[in-house]
Amino acid sequence: MNIQLIKSENDYNQALKRLELIFDAKRGTEQGDELEVLGMLIEQYENEHFPIELPDPIEAIKFRMEQMGYNQNDLAKILGFKSRASEVLNRKRKLSLEMIRQLHIGLNIPTDVLIQTY
Repeated sequence: MNIQLIKSENDYNQALKRLELIFDAKRGTEQGDELEVLGMLIEQYENEHFPIELPDPIEAIKFRMEQMGYNQNDLAKILGFKSRASEVLNRKRKLSLEMIRQLHIGLNIPTDVLIQTY
């Protein structure tokens, strides 16, 4: 096992190739340990060089509603008023702290997604 820090794109590509070779390694074996460490190094490199931003809060609400088969009336039940649901979806009303709480509970959207400015 020869594990090194991933410092360049070339190192990253080599690490991905090695990961692919040992992907089915069993836990507790030398290759299993290598797989685990290599996975952590790749994840760290990707987080640093290819960060994924949080989705737009309103788009997250729309996406989750679609996943759950919800319509604007269902959102109104969560937020309390039909007009409020319409205003939120059309970006005419900012999300309040109470709405964020309700959306987090009702649609299971992470609060860190909802609390962003848009």
